Amino acid sequence: MARDLRGFIKQLEERGQLRRISSLVDPDLEIAEISNRMLQAGGPGLLFENVKGAKFPVAINLMGTVERICWAMNMKHPQELETLGEKLAMLQQPKPPKKVSQAIDFGKVLFDVVKAKPGKSFLPPCQQVVIEGDDVDLNTLPLIRPYPKDAGKIITLGLVITKDCETGTPNVGVYRLQLQSKNTMSVHWLSVRGGARHLRKAAENGKKLEIAIALGVDPLIIMAAATPIPVDLSEWLFAGLYGGSGVSLTKCKTLDLDVPADAEFILEGTITPGEVLPDGPFGDHMGYYGGVEDSPLINFHCMTHRNDPIYLTTFSGRPPKEEAMMAIALNRIYTPILRQQVSEITDFFLPMEALSYKAAIISIDKAYPGQAKRAALAFWSALPQFTYTKFVIVVDKDINIRDPRQVVWAISSKVDPSRDVFILPETPFDTLDFASEKIGLGGRMGIDATTKMYPETDHEWGEPLESDPNVAAMVDRRWVEYGLGDIVLTEVNANLFGYDIS
Repeated sequence: MARDLRGFIKQLEERGQLRRISSLVDPDLEIAEISNRMLQAGGPGLLFENVKGAKFPVAINLMGTVERICWAMNMKHPQELETLGEKLAMLQQPKPPKKVSQAIDFGKVLFDVVKAKPGKSFLPPCQQVVIEGDDVDLNTLPLIRPYPKDAGKIITLGLVITKDCETGTPNVGVYRLQLQSKNTMSVHWLSVRGGARHLRKAAENGKKLEIAIALGVDPLIIMAAATPIPVDLSEWLFAGLYGGSGVSLTKCKTLDLDVPADAEFILEGTITPGEVLPDGPFGDHMGYYGGVEDSPLINFHCMTHRNDPIYLTTFSGRPPKEEAMMAIALNRIYTPILRQQVSEITDFFLPMEALSYKAAIISIDKAYPGQAKRAALAFWSALPQFTYTKFVIVVDKDINIRDPRQVVWAISSKVDPSRDVFILPETPFDTLDFASEKIGLGGRMGIDATTKMYPETDHEWGEPLESDPNVAAMVDRRWVEYGLGDIVLTEVNANLFGYDIS
Protein backbone atom coordinates (compact mmCIF):
# COMPACT_ATOMS: atom_id res chain seq x y z
CA MET A 1 0.00 0.00 0.00
CA ALA A 2 1.22 3.50 -0.84
CA ARG A 3 2.15 5.36 2.37
CA ASP A 4 3.38 8.59 0.81
CA LEU A 5 2.35 10.81 -2.08
CA ARG A 6 4.93 9.34 -4.45
CA GLY A 7 3.76 5.81 -3.80
CA PHE A 8 0.16 6.80 -4.51
CA ILE A 9 1.12 8.57 -7.74
CA LYS A 10 3.01 5.46 -8.83
CA GLN A 11 -0.03 3.32 -8.00
CA LEU A 12 -2.31 5.56 -10.08
CA GLU A 13 0.09 5.50 -13.01
CA GLU A 14 0.34 1.70 -12.94
CA ARG A 15 -3.48 1.50 -13.04
CA GLY A 16 -3.84 3.94 -15.93
CA GLN A 17 -5.28 6.68 -13.73
CA LEU A 18 -2.61 9.36 -14.10
CA ARG A 19 -1.64 11.66 -16.96
CA ARG A 20 1.70 13.44 -17.04
CA ILE A 21 1.57 16.81 -18.82
CA SER A 22 4.89 18.17 -20.05
CA SER A 23 3.50 21.28 -21.78
CA LEU A 24 4.12 24.60 -20.02
CA VAL A 25 1.12 25.54 -17.85
CA ASP A 26 0.33 28.57 -15.70
CA PRO A 27 -0.63 28.04 -12.03
CA ASP A 28 -2.72 31.18 -12.35
CA LEU A 29 -6.16 29.92 -13.53
CA GLU A 30 -4.90 27.51 -16.22
CA ILE A 31 -4.16 24.47 -14.01
CA ALA A 32 -7.56 24.77 -12.32
CA GLU A 33 -9.34 25.13 -15.68
CA ILE A 34 -7.73 21.96 -17.01
CA SER A 35 -8.37 20.07 -13.80
CA ASN A 36 -11.99 21.20 -13.57
CA ARG A 37 -12.74 19.78 -17.03
CA MET A 38 -11.11 16.50 -16.02
CA LEU A 39 -13.11 16.38 -12.78
CA GLN A 40 -16.38 16.92 -14.65
CA ALA A 41 -15.56 13.94 -16.87
CA GLY A 42 -14.39 11.66 -14.03
CA GLY A 43 -10.97 11.60 -15.66
CA PRO A 44 -7.54 10.61 -14.32
CA GLY A 45 -5.24 12.41 -11.93
CA LEU A 46 -2.87 14.98 -13.41
CA LEU A 47 0.82 15.66 -12.88
CA PHE A 48 1.98 18.94 -14.43
CA GLU A 49 5.74 18.63 -14.94
CA ASN A 50 6.42 22.06 -16.44
CA VAL A 51 4.82 24.84 -14.36
CA LYS A 52 5.40 28.49 -15.21
CA GLY A 53 7.59 30.28 -12.65
CA ALA A 54 8.28 27.17 -10.58
CA LYS A 55 10.77 24.33 -10.53
CA PHE A 56 8.43 21.87 -8.80
CA PRO A 57 5.74 19.75 -10.51
CA VAL A 58 2.08 20.03 -9.48
CA ALA A 59 -0.19 17.05 -8.77
CA ILE A 60 -3.95 17.59 -8.81
CA ASN A 61 -7.17 15.57 -9.15
CA LEU A 62 -5.51 12.52 -7.57
CA MET A 63 -8.64 11.97 -5.46
CA GLY A 64 -11.06 12.99 -8.18
CA THR A 65 -13.10 9.75 -8.09
CA VAL A 66 -14.42 7.61 -5.26
CA GLU A 67 -12.55 4.66 -6.75
CA ARG A 68 -9.20 6.40 -6.32
CA ILE A 69 -10.04 7.39 -2.74
CA CYS A 70 -10.77 3.73 -2.03
CA TRP A 71 -7.37 2.85 -3.49
CA ALA A 72 -5.74 5.43 -1.21
CA MET A 73 -7.32 3.61 1.74
CA ASN A 74 -6.27 0.18 0.44
CA MET A 75 -9.83 -0.78 -0.46
CA LYS A 76 -11.58 -1.79 -3.67
CA HIS A 77 -15.20 -0.80 -3.07
CA PRO A 78 -16.91 2.07 -1.19
CA GLN A 79 -18.90 -0.49 0.81
CA GLU A 80 -15.64 -1.57 2.50
CA LEU A 81 -15.43 1.88 4.10
CA GLU A 82 -18.37 0.91 6.31
CA THR A 83 -16.20 -1.77 7.93
CA LEU A 84 -13.82 0.99 8.97
CA GLY A 85 -16.79 2.98 10.26
CA GLU A 86 -17.83 0.01 12.39
CA LYS A 87 -14.41 0.03 14.06
CA LEU A 88 -14.66 3.75 14.79
CA ALA A 89 -18.23 3.34 16.09
CA MET A 90 -17.02 0.62 18.47
CA LEU A 91 -14.27 2.92 19.77
CA GLN A 92 -16.57 5.90 20.07
CA GLN A 93 -19.23 4.20 22.20
CA PRO A 94 -17.87 0.85 23.40
CA LYS A 95 -20.50 -1.50 24.79
CA PRO A 96 -19.92 -4.42 27.18
CA PRO A 97 -19.73 -7.55 25.00
CA LYS A 98 -22.61 -9.99 25.51
CA LYS A 99 -21.04 -12.80 23.52
CA VAL A 100 -17.54 -14.23 23.18
CA SER A 101 -17.57 -13.26 19.49
CA GLN A 102 -18.27 -9.64 20.43
CA ALA A 103 -15.39 -9.65 22.89
CA ILE A 104 -13.10 -11.05 20.20
CA ASP A 105 -14.21 -8.37 17.74
CA PHE A 106 -13.55 -5.61 20.27
CA GLY A 107 -10.16 -7.13 21.05
CA LYS A 108 -9.29 -7.01 17.34
CA VAL A 109 -10.19 -3.31 17.24
CA LEU A 110 -8.01 -2.59 20.26
CA PHE A 111 -5.16 -4.44 18.56
CA ASP A 112 -5.71 -2.25 15.48
CA VAL A 113 -5.35 0.80 17.75
CA VAL A 114 -2.03 -0.53 19.05
CA LYS A 115 -0.79 -1.07 15.48
CA ALA A 116 -1.97 2.42 14.54
CA LYS A 117 0.29 4.18 17.04
CA PRO A 118 2.54 6.69 15.21
CA GLY A 119 6.21 5.86 14.76
CA LYS A 120 9.29 8.11 14.78
CA SER A 121 11.63 8.81 11.89
CA PHE A 122 15.15 10.03 12.61
CA LEU A 123 16.18 10.57 8.96
CA PRO A 124 12.97 12.09 7.60
CA PRO A 125 12.75 12.59 3.82
CA CYS A 126 10.80 15.83 4.40
CA GLN A 127 13.98 17.46 5.78
CA GLN A 128 16.41 16.56 3.02
CA VAL A 129 16.56 20.27 2.11
CA VAL A 130 16.33 22.97 4.82
CA ILE A 131 15.72 26.68 4.15
CA GLU A 132 15.60 29.13 7.06
CA GLY A 133 15.24 32.81 7.91
CA ASP A 134 15.20 35.40 5.15
CA ASP A 135 15.83 32.72 2.54
CA VAL A 136 12.28 31.39 2.99
CA ASP A 137 10.31 32.45 -0.09
CA LEU A 138 6.84 31.01 -0.54
CA ASN A 139 6.81 32.31 -4.11
CA THR A 140 9.02 29.36 -5.04
CA LEU A 141 6.00 27.09 -4.47
CA PRO A 142 3.70 26.65 -7.48
CA LEU A 143 0.64 27.97 -5.62
CA ILE A 144 -2.46 28.07 -7.79
CA ARG A 145 -5.17 30.70 -8.19
CA PRO A 146 -8.31 28.83 -9.31
CA TYR A 147 -10.85 31.57 -10.18
CA PRO A 148 -10.48 35.00 -11.83
CA LYS A 149 -11.86 36.99 -8.87
CA ASP A 150 -9.87 35.10 -6.22
CA ALA A 151 -7.85 37.42 -4.00
CA GLY A 152 -4.57 35.62 -4.55
CA LYS A 153 -2.65 32.36 -4.53
CA ILE A 154 -3.69 29.66 -2.10
CA ILE A 155 -2.72 26.43 -0.36
CA THR A 156 -5.66 24.04 -0.21
CA LEU A 157 -4.47 20.52 0.67
CA GLY A 158 -1.98 21.34 3.39
CA LEU A 159 -2.24 19.66 6.76
CA VAL A 160 -2.36 22.51 9.30
CA ILE A 161 -0.77 21.24 12.51
CA THR A 162 -1.05 23.01 15.88
CA LYS A 163 -0.89 21.99 19.55
CA ASP A 164 -2.73 22.93 22.74
CA CYS A 165 -0.18 24.95 24.71
CA GLU A 166 -1.48 23.54 28.03
CA THR A 167 -2.23 19.88 27.33
CA GLY A 168 0.08 19.29 24.36
CA THR A 169 -2.79 17.69 22.41
CA PRO A 170 -2.19 18.16 18.66
CA ASN A 171 -4.77 19.07 16.05
CA VAL A 172 -4.46 18.34 12.35
CA GLY A 173 -6.89 20.08 10.02
CA VAL A 174 -7.23 21.03 6.37
CA TYR A 175 -7.77 24.78 6.00
CA ARG A 176 -7.32 27.25 3.17
CA LEU A 177 -4.28 29.53 3.32
CA GLN A 178 -3.79 32.74 1.29
CA LEU A 179 -0.37 34.02 0.28
CA GLN A 180 0.17 37.50 1.75
CA SER A 181 3.91 38.03 1.23
CA LYS A 182 7.06 36.00 0.55
CA ASN A 183 6.98 34.59 4.09
CA THR A 184 3.44 35.14 5.39
CA MET A 185 0.03 33.57 4.78
CA SER A 186 -3.39 34.02 6.36
CA VAL A 187 -5.26 30.91 7.51
CA HIS A 188 -9.05 30.65 7.13
CA TRP A 189 -10.62 28.46 9.79
CA LEU A 190 -13.95 28.48 11.58
CA SER A 191 -13.94 29.48 15.24
CA VAL A 192 -15.06 25.97 16.27
CA ARG A 193 -12.07 24.26 14.65
CA GLY A 194 -9.15 22.88 16.63
CA GLY A 195 -6.60 25.33 15.30
CA ALA A 196 -8.78 28.30 16.27
CA ARG A 197 -9.22 26.89 19.80
CA HIS A 198 -5.47 26.46 20.14
CA LEU A 199 -4.92 30.07 19.04
CA ARG A 200 -7.37 31.33 21.67
CA LYS A 201 -5.56 29.32 24.36
CA ALA A 202 -2.19 30.65 23.25
CA ALA A 203 -3.58 34.20 23.47
CA GLU A 204 -4.89 33.56 26.99
CA ASN A 205 -1.41 32.37 27.99
CA GLY A 206 0.38 35.27 26.29
CA LYS A 207 2.14 32.99 23.81
CA LYS A 208 2.58 32.74 20.08
CA LEU A 209 0.99 29.70 18.46
CA GLU A 210 3.40 27.32 16.75
CA ILE A 211 2.02 26.09 13.44
CA ALA A 212 3.33 23.75 10.73
CA ILE A 213 1.94 23.09 7.26
CA ALA A 214 2.63 19.68 5.72
CA LEU A 215 2.27 19.64 1.93
CA GLY A 216 2.18 16.59 -0.31
CA VAL A 217 1.30 13.86 2.18
CA ASP A 218 -0.19 10.40 1.89
CA PRO A 219 -3.82 11.01 0.78
CA LEU A 220 -4.92 8.65 3.54
CA ILE A 221 -3.67 11.18 6.14
CA ILE A 222 -5.70 13.90 4.41
CA MET A 223 -8.79 11.71 4.75
CA ALA A 224 -8.07 11.25 8.46
CA ALA A 225 -7.62 14.99 8.98
CA ALA A 226 -10.88 15.69 7.16
CA THR A 227 -12.86 13.28 9.37
CA PRO A 228 -14.59 15.36 12.08
CA ILE A 229 -15.76 12.38 14.14
CA PRO A 230 -16.06 13.08 17.91
CA VAL A 231 -13.73 10.32 19.07
CA ASP A 232 -10.99 11.06 21.59
CA LEU A 233 -8.22 10.03 19.22
CA SER A 234 -5.59 12.09 17.43
CA GLU A 235 -5.68 12.45 13.66
CA TRP A 236 -2.38 10.57 13.52
CA LEU A 237 -4.00 7.59 15.22
CA PHE A 238 -6.96 7.91 12.89
CA ALA A 239 -4.64 7.76 9.90
CA GLY A 240 -3.01 4.66 11.38
CA LEU A 241 -6.42 3.04 11.81
CA TYR A 242 -7.29 3.94 8.24
CA GLY A 243 -4.07 2.51 6.86
CA GLY A 244 -3.52 -0.44 9.19
CA SER A 245 -0.16 0.78 10.50
CA GLY A 246 1.22 3.82 12.28
CA VAL A 247 2.13 7.07 10.52
CA SER A 248 5.82 7.90 10.55
CA LEU A 249 6.33 11.27 12.28
CA THR A 250 9.30 13.51 12.89
CA LYS A 251 9.92 16.65 14.91
CA CYS A 252 10.00 20.00 13.10
CA LYS A 253 13.38 21.68 12.70
CA THR A 254 12.40 24.80 14.66
CA LEU A 255 9.08 23.95 16.38
CA ASP A 256 7.93 21.51 19.02
CA LEU A 257 5.46 19.88 16.60
CA ASP A 258 5.35 16.45 15.00
CA VAL A 259 4.82 16.29 11.23
CA PRO A 260 4.60 13.46 8.66
CA ALA A 261 8.15 12.36 7.92
CA ASP A 262 7.34 11.48 4.29
CA ALA A 263 5.69 14.80 3.38
CA GLU A 264 7.01 16.61 0.30
CA PHE A 265 7.21 20.04 2.01
CA ILE A 266 6.98 21.33 5.60
CA LEU A 267 6.40 25.01 6.39
CA GLU A 268 7.20 26.10 9.96
CA GLY A 269 5.95 29.32 11.51
CA THR A 270 4.09 31.09 14.29
CA ILE A 271 0.93 33.14 14.73
CA THR A 272 1.02 36.17 17.01
CA PRO A 273 -2.47 36.42 18.60
CA GLY A 274 -4.34 39.44 17.28
CA GLU A 275 -2.20 39.75 14.15
CA VAL A 276 -4.62 39.45 11.21
CA LEU A 277 -4.98 40.45 7.57
CA PRO A 278 -7.98 40.45 5.20
CA ASP A 279 -8.45 37.00 3.65
CA GLY A 280 -10.54 36.46 0.50
CA PRO A 281 -12.65 36.52 -1.51
CA PHE A 282 -12.23 33.02 -2.94
CA GLY A 283 -14.44 30.58 -4.79
CA ASP A 284 -15.83 28.09 -2.28
CA HIS A 285 -17.74 24.82 -2.18
CA MET A 286 -21.11 26.59 -2.37
CA GLY A 287 -20.37 27.56 -5.97
CA TYR A 288 -19.95 31.27 -5.25
CA TYR A 289 -17.22 33.63 -4.14
CA GLY A 290 -17.05 33.95 -0.38
CA GLY A 291 -16.56 37.16 1.55
CA VAL A 292 -13.53 38.90 3.00
CA GLU A 293 -12.65 38.11 6.61
CA ASP A 294 -9.83 39.19 8.88
CA SER A 295 -7.88 35.98 9.46
CA PRO A 296 -4.84 35.03 11.57
CA LEU A 297 -1.47 35.74 9.95
CA ILE A 298 1.25 33.07 9.91
CA ASN A 299 4.89 34.19 9.79
CA PHE A 300 7.06 31.43 8.32
CA HIS A 301 10.72 31.20 9.25
CA CYS A 302 11.61 27.72 7.97
CA MET A 303 10.78 25.56 4.95
CA THR A 304 12.02 22.01 4.46
CA HIS A 305 11.36 19.64 1.60
CA ARG A 306 12.35 16.37 -0.04
CA ASN A 307 14.79 16.19 -2.91
CA ASP A 308 12.84 16.90 -6.12
CA PRO A 309 9.54 17.49 -4.26
CA ILE A 310 6.04 17.29 -5.76
CA TYR A 311 3.45 19.93 -4.86
CA LEU A 312 -0.07 18.56 -4.24
CA THR A 313 -3.08 20.85 -4.56
CA THR A 314 -6.80 21.04 -5.28
CA PHE A 315 -9.55 23.68 -5.26
CA SER A 316 -13.13 24.16 -4.11
CA GLY A 317 -16.25 24.87 -6.12
CA ARG A 318 -19.54 23.47 -7.28
CA PRO A 319 -19.37 19.64 -7.42
CA PRO A 320 -17.89 17.48 -8.70
CA LYS A 321 -14.62 18.41 -7.01
CA GLU A 322 -12.11 16.36 -5.07
CA GLU A 323 -13.61 17.51 -1.77
CA ALA A 324 -16.97 16.09 -2.91
CA MET A 325 -15.38 12.71 -3.66
CA MET A 326 -13.80 12.70 -0.20
CA ALA A 327 -17.19 13.51 1.33
CA ILE A 328 -18.81 10.55 -0.46
CA ALA A 329 -16.19 8.24 1.03
CA LEU A 330 -16.63 9.78 4.48
CA ASN A 331 -20.39 9.28 4.09
CA ARG A 332 -19.75 5.52 4.08
CA ILE A 333 -17.52 5.76 7.15
CA TYR A 334 -20.14 7.78 9.04
CA THR A 335 -22.94 5.29 8.33
CA PRO A 336 -22.21 2.71 11.09
CA ILE A 337 -21.52 5.54 13.56
CA LEU A 338 -24.85 7.17 12.71
CA ARG A 339 -26.68 3.85 13.04
CA GLN A 340 -25.21 3.51 16.52
CA GLN A 341 -26.40 7.01 17.43
CA VAL A 342 -29.87 6.67 15.84
CA SER A 343 -30.83 3.00 15.88
CA GLU A 344 -33.80 3.18 13.47
CA ILE A 345 -31.68 4.52 10.61
CA THR A 346 -30.85 1.76 8.14
CA ASP A 347 -28.85 3.92 5.70
CA PHE A 348 -28.16 7.53 4.81
CA PHE A 349 -26.79 9.43 1.85
CA LEU A 350 -25.41 12.93 1.34
CA PRO A 351 -25.79 13.70 -2.38
CA MET A 352 -22.77 15.35 -3.97
CA GLU A 353 -25.02 17.81 -5.84
CA ALA A 354 -26.25 19.05 -2.44
CA LEU A 355 -22.66 20.02 -1.60
CA SER A 356 -22.22 16.75 0.32
CA TYR A 357 -23.86 18.03 3.49
CA LYS A 358 -26.71 20.45 2.69
CA ALA A 359 -29.27 17.68 2.08
CA ALA A 360 -29.43 14.22 3.63
CA ILE A 361 -31.61 11.28 2.63
CA ILE A 362 -32.10 8.73 5.39
CA SER A 363 -33.99 5.45 5.34
CA ILE A 364 -35.61 3.96 8.42
CA ASP A 365 -37.24 0.71 9.44
CA LYS A 366 -40.50 2.41 10.42
CA ALA A 367 -42.33 0.85 13.36
CA TYR A 368 -44.51 3.61 14.87
CA PRO A 369 -46.16 6.94 13.94
CA GLY A 370 -43.99 10.04 14.09
CA GLN A 371 -40.79 8.01 13.82
CA ALA A 372 -39.59 9.81 10.67
CA LYS A 373 -39.71 13.18 12.43
CA ARG A 374 -37.84 11.75 15.41
CA ALA A 375 -35.17 10.31 13.09
CA ALA A 376 -34.70 13.67 11.33
CA LEU A 377 -34.32 15.56 14.61
CA ALA A 378 -31.89 12.92 15.90
CA PHE A 379 -29.85 13.15 12.68
CA TRP A 380 -29.25 16.88 13.11
CA SER A 381 -27.76 16.33 16.56
CA ALA A 382 -25.98 13.02 15.98
CA LEU A 383 -22.63 14.36 14.74
CA PRO A 384 -21.18 17.91 14.54
CA GLN A 385 -20.85 17.83 10.74
CA PHE A 386 -24.65 17.48 10.36
CA THR A 387 -25.28 20.82 12.12
CA TYR A 388 -25.41 22.66 8.78
CA THR A 389 -27.62 20.15 6.91
CA LYS A 390 -30.59 22.15 5.60
CA PHE A 391 -32.84 19.37 4.33
CA VAL A 392 -33.47 15.89 5.73
CA ILE A 393 -35.65 13.55 3.67
CA VAL A 394 -36.79 10.38 5.45
CA VAL A 395 -37.90 7.37 3.37
CA ASP A 396 -38.79 3.73 4.01
CA LYS A 397 -36.02 1.12 4.11
CA ASP A 398 -37.09 -0.41 0.77
CA ILE A 399 -36.24 2.83 -1.08
CA ASN A 400 -32.77 2.98 -2.67
CA ILE A 401 -31.62 6.32 -1.26
CA ARG A 402 -28.81 6.54 -3.85
CA ASP A 403 -31.31 6.46 -6.74
CA PRO A 404 -32.81 9.96 -7.15
CA ARG A 405 -35.69 8.56 -9.18
CA GLN A 406 -36.83 6.40 -6.28
CA VAL A 407 -36.44 9.28 -3.81
CA VAL A 408 -38.47 11.67 -5.99
CA TRP A 409 -41.16 8.96 -6.33
CA ALA A 410 -41.31 8.56 -2.53
CA ILE A 411 -41.67 12.31 -2.01
CA SER A 412 -44.32 12.62 -4.69
CA SER A 413 -46.41 9.62 -3.63
CA LYS A 414 -46.08 9.68 0.17
CA VAL A 415 -45.87 13.35 1.18
CA ASP A 416 -48.70 15.74 2.04
CA PRO A 417 -46.83 19.05 2.50
CA SER A 418 -49.31 20.30 5.10
CA ARG A 419 -48.71 17.23 7.25
CA ASP A 420 -45.27 15.86 6.39
CA VAL A 421 -43.06 18.93 6.06
CA PHE A 422 -41.76 20.65 9.20
CA ILE A 423 -39.42 23.62 9.52
CA LEU A 424 -37.12 24.68 12.34
CA PRO A 425 -36.60 28.46 11.95
CA GLU A 426 -33.56 30.55 12.87
CA THR A 427 -31.05 27.87 13.84
CA PRO A 428 -27.23 28.38 13.86
CA PHE A 429 -26.01 28.10 10.30
CA ASP A 430 -23.14 28.10 7.84
CA THR A 431 -21.88 31.65 7.25
CA LEU A 432 -21.01 30.68 3.64
CA ASP A 433 -24.67 29.95 2.86
CA PHE A 434 -25.97 33.03 1.05
CA ALA A 435 -29.49 31.57 0.83
CA SER A 436 -30.05 32.41 4.50
CA GLU A 437 -31.87 35.66 5.19
CA LYS A 438 -29.42 36.38 8.00
CA ILE A 439 -25.81 35.26 7.63
CA GLY A 440 -25.09 32.62 10.26
CA LEU A 441 -28.78 32.01 11.03
CA GLY A 442 -31.09 29.84 8.93
CA GLY A 443 -33.91 27.33 8.86
CA ARG A 444 -33.98 23.54 8.45
CA MET A 445 -36.61 21.43 6.74
CA GLY A 446 -37.60 17.85 7.43
CA ILE A 447 -39.65 15.85 4.94
CA ASP A 448 -41.41 12.66 5.99
CA ALA A 449 -41.60 10.58 2.79
CA THR A 450 -42.38 7.31 4.57
CA THR A 451 -45.57 5.26 4.27
CA LYS A 452 -48.07 6.66 6.76
CA MET A 453 -49.86 4.70 9.48
CA TYR A 454 -52.61 5.54 11.96
CA PRO A 455 -52.92 8.16 13.41
CA GLU A 456 -50.67 9.87 10.82
CA THR A 457 -53.53 9.19 8.41
CA ASP A 458 -57.10 8.04 9.05
CA HIS A 459 -57.47 6.04 5.83
CA GLU A 460 -55.80 2.88 4.59
CA TRP A 461 -52.74 3.23 2.40
CA GLY A 462 -53.00 1.80 -1.09
CA GLU A 463 -51.66 -1.67 -1.75
CA PRO A 464 -48.33 -1.49 -3.61
CA LEU A 465 -48.16 -2.90 -7.11
CA GLU A 466 -46.10 -6.07 -7.34
CA SER A 467 -45.51 -8.73 -9.99
CA ASP A 468 -46.99 -12.18 -9.61
CA PRO A 469 -44.01 -14.12 -8.19
CA ASN A 470 -44.71 -17.25 -10.23
CA VAL A 471 -44.95 -15.31 -13.49
CA ALA A 472 -41.81 -13.33 -12.63
CA ALA A 473 -39.88 -16.55 -12.00
CA MET A 474 -41.12 -18.01 -15.29
CA VAL A 475 -40.03 -14.90 -17.22
CA ASP A 476 -36.60 -15.15 -15.60
CA ARG A 477 -36.27 -18.72 -16.82
CA ARG A 478 -37.44 -17.92 -20.36
CA TRP A 479 -35.61 -14.59 -20.82
CA VAL A 480 -33.04 -16.02 -23.26
CA GLU A 481 -35.78 -18.00 -25.03
CA TYR A 482 -37.53 -14.71 -25.80
CA GLY A 483 -34.41 -13.61 -27.70
CA LEU A 484 -33.65 -10.91 -25.11
CA GLY A 485 -30.53 -12.41 -23.54
CA ASP A 486 -28.29 -9.64 -24.95
CA ILE A 487 -30.20 -6.92 -23.07
CA VAL A 488 -28.65 -6.15 -19.67
CA LEU A 489 -31.46 -4.80 -17.52
CA THR A 490 -29.17 -3.45 -14.78
CA GLU A 491 -27.47 -0.91 -17.06
CA VAL A 492 -30.04 1.89 -17.16
CA ASN A 493 -29.30 5.17 -18.93
CA ALA A 494 -31.28 7.77 -17.00
CA ASN A 495 -31.17 10.12 -20.00
CA LEU A 496 -33.62 7.78 -21.75
CA PHE A 497 -36.24 8.90 -19.24
CA GLY A 498 -35.97 12.64 -19.75
CA TYR A 499 -32.94 13.37 -17.59
CA ASP A 500 -29.94 15.31 -18.88
CA ILE A 501 -27.02 13.75 -17.02
CA SER A 502 -23.61 14.02 -18.64
